[in-house]
Amino acid sequence: MLEFEKPVIELEAKIAELRHMSSDDEINIADEISRMQAKAGRLLSQIYTKLTPAQIVQVARHPERPHFSDYIKHMIDDFTPLAGDRLFGEDHALIGGVGRFKGQSVVVMGQEKGNDTESRIKHNFGMARPEGYRKAQRLMEMASQFQIPVISLVDTAGAYPGLGAEERGQSEAIARSIESCLKLEVPMLSVVIGEGGSGGAIAIAAADRIYMLENSIYSVISPEGCASILWRSADYAKDAAVALKLTAKDMLENGLIDSIIKEPLGGAHRNKKEPIAQASAELEKGLKQLTPWKSEKLIAAREEKFLKMGRAA
Repeated sequence: MLEFEKPVIELEAKIAELRHMSSDDEINIADEISRMQAKAGRLLSQIYTKLTPAQIVQVARHPERPHFSDYIKHMIDDFTPLAGDRLFGEDHALIGGVGRFKGQSVVVMGQEKGNDTESRIKHNFGMARPEGYRKAQRLMEMASQFQIPVISLVDTAGAYPGLGAEERGQSEAIARSIESCLKLEVPMLSVVIGEGGSGGAIAIAAADRIYMLENSIYSVISPEGCASILWRSADYAKDAAVALKLTAKDMLENGLIDSIIKEPLGGAHRNKKEPIAQASAELEKGLKQLTPWKSEKLIAAREEKFLKMGRAA
């Protein structure tokens, strides 16, 4: 339960209790439930229309948000995962493979955080190691070879900072992965579905079209990490969240993404199928805009897109 959602959760708990009550006066109970549901809806609307950046960070990290595996299940047909980077091994934090999106063959990849303790450990909480990013490079090379569009779903706190990952060339793997995105000879579309953390996110998100879910975040560093550096204390994470301008609204205003995908009232964790359907519609629209394509024009436009982000007005 998110702290700022507590009043709504308590009200919903009371509604659940009323539903299980037996009474001679069923009509009055039904009326009371309707009244309380309306109140809960108004309260939820008031809360979610005034979320602070720090609260949006909490929503983006909510464990019940739909993850990569949920999007694959509801959005991609005939998904076939491909494992390994052909250099070191398999990385379960970054999943990739081929499938069909709206009848179109695509390469799909993204970070998977896991849904319970066992799966979170298996997927390393969505924090990929070098072999994960080298697997992404392999998938993009395959996409270019067979002229298949690429879809990436971003949801990571960042690349894994462990000793083994650094020894195997984490920074080089991320840089090469970004280079692979920029040199990709086919359309690439990316959606930030939760956290878009640092180089671990942009390594698979330097795309022709970049979208963000309404309550997702995208930043060069986590608010806690930023606060520890600037203020020498993670207690200033709320201030850092504001300063980083990491919300979807901030990203769109700064021209760093192409559009925002609406979430259901109360966040994607309250209705998983709706944001997946919205993301699917946005991806379909973007893919149609980029089809048919010429590789040289795609690469030139992508290069110009990212160079423009660093230019002063």
